[in-house]
Amino acid sequence: MILETKNNSMAGCRALKRNETFKSRMANDSGVESSPRAQQNQPSDMELMKEKFAKLLLGEDMSGGGKGVSSALALSNSITNLAASVFGELKRLEPMPAETKAKWRKEIGWLLSVTDHIVEFVPCNQKSKDGTNMEVMVTKQRSDLQMNIPALRKLDAMLIDCLDSFKDQNEFSYVSKDDQSEDGKNSRNDDKWWIPTPKVPPNGLSDPMRKWLQFQKDSVNQVHKAAMAINAQVLSEMEIPESYIESLPKKGRASLGDSIYKSITDEYFDPDYFFTTMDLSSEHKIVDLKNRIEASVVIWRRKMNAKDGKSAWGSAVSFEKREIFEERAELVLLILKQRFPGIPQSTLDISKIQYNRDLGQAVLESYSRIIESRAFTIMSRIEDVLQADATVQNPSNGEVKRSLPDTEEVGKTLLDFIGWTVDQEDNNTKKDLKEDSTKDVDLKFLCKPPNIVTNKRFSYLENLGMCRSPTARH
Repeated sequence: MILETKNNSMAGCRALKRNETFKSRMANDSGVESSPRAQQNQPSDMELMKEKFAKLLLGEDMSGGGKGVSSALALSNSITNLAASVFGELKRLEPMPAETKAKWRKEIGWLLSVTDHIVEFVPCNQKSKDGTNMEVMVTKQRSDLQMNIPALRKLDAMLIDCLDSFKDQNEFSYVSKDDQSEDGKNSRNDDKWWIPTPKVPPNGLSDPMRKWLQFQKDSVNQVHKAAMAINAQVLSEMEIPESYIESLPKKGRASLGDSIYKSITDEYFDPDYFFTTMDLSSEHKIVDLKNRIEASVVIWRRKMNAKDGKSAWGSAVSFEKREIFEERAELVLLILKQRFPGIPQSTLDISKIQYNRDLGQAVLESYSRIIESRAFTIMSRIEDVLQADATVQNPSNGEVKRSLPDTEEVGKTLLDFIGWTVDQEDNNTKKDLKEDSTKDVDLKFLCKPPNIVTNKRFSYLENLGMCRSPTARH
């Protein structure tokens, strides 16, 4: 009898313990911390960092079979995936949550810490104990990383501060796509239908708010252009993979097609007229044009570097003409990037990133790319608010055209970033130019396309395997 009572008591204790364990698990699943022990089970920052770098070392192949990607590509993917998980599409102009902001700063700091250990040897004067001076080699962070990483961090912080500045604004709000009220009827009907539509007061925004939004847009635009310049520079320094070169045709004309080839190789080349003849109605067609032109530039560059005229890459076209064709193609690429900054990467860019083995370049390319993309998204959201304000003020306009850079704006950007100037030999051309304090060039008023003189040449496609361009590109 006593034994039976003891067994019943033990069974009851076990059932009670199982019940408490079940409740504890349910509480943890619902996000409720039931005890301090549950808090201790949360992974620490050190454990999270160890896990992240372990995946990088394994090349994203957790089986350990050595089938993973290179460390450079794994690091690039990690930065890209982190930005996607933290920022997403930035559907609204609002501050980031404190937890999300802290996560971004912490984890991007981990990934960028790799660059602190990428060094180069530099000479340094050192004084010995007996007073003699000697020159020794010391290590310091690689020069491209030392210059660009702090700049990118500053640009990143500026974008976060820009979003934080919208904390106290109360002049516009957002209408969800699921809203079936009268306000919901004004939701957007374009390809970004899931992005909420901004709603402004019946009389529009106040003048201070409108000016402040324009100021924010201009500031973010400067961040966008700086990040885009760094990204283009890094991509130009990456080596072109042999697999990409082997996939190219032997002639640039075969890559471009007859119509594009005739436009670029014509005696007088007008970039503004060139774009009016191109079909750029879809994202796919824009990327296809960029792929064709980049491939032709690589082909022409290899022809100029071919030492043997009988080589498969040799050409009957003179060196001077080939160089002119290359410069025109690069001008088209730069205008494409300015007019359509949100288009996907080209085949050449994807190939470079995939086969790149330089960790420093992988960090700079991915970090600048996500900053460029985020800045473009913020500008688009600000333009949505300004467009809603313009529509309210003048409903007869209907849909306000979004501000994309025209040829004039692209020309100014080229002058700002690349240092290109216009040959002033033609007196008739001089009279058609706008004479203002800044002496900006308006390409729309040129009767004859000017000769482009490149004091500081810029190229998307600098390295061609072991081949180097015959003239300095930077």
